[in-house]
Amino acid sequence: MHTDKPLYIDLLITGRNLTLNSASEPVLCNNRESIAQDCQHAIIESGLATRLLAEKSPTLRADIMMQMTLLIEDDERITPGTVSVTEETPLSGRLLISAHTEDFFDPLTFTVSLDD
Repeated sequence: MHTDKPLYIDLLITGRNLTLNSASEPVLCNNRESIAQDCQHAIIESGLATRLLAEKSPTLRADIMMQMTLLIEDDERITPGTVSVTEETPLSGRLLISAHTEDFFDPLTFTVSLDD
């Protein structure tokens, strides 16, 4: 199913705050943006981002990144086996994540900043 119809609607969070429009009302996001935001928050709320930032061992870092991959794949909107979690540069504090969704054609790509 590939659609532009809003299937998943959420409040847009920017920098850990609600995003407000000019009338001070919350801004909504939908579909791919909503899924990406949910995945970002799942990683941060799980504590895996903090553990990765603190870990220096390449082997243990790879294990934490695998746990992140599995966490994202637990989302029923994500196609299993399509998640990729990589660091922008080693120990940079930024993760690049891509995944395919069950409902949308284009791959979902987003970043997670570990020091936020």
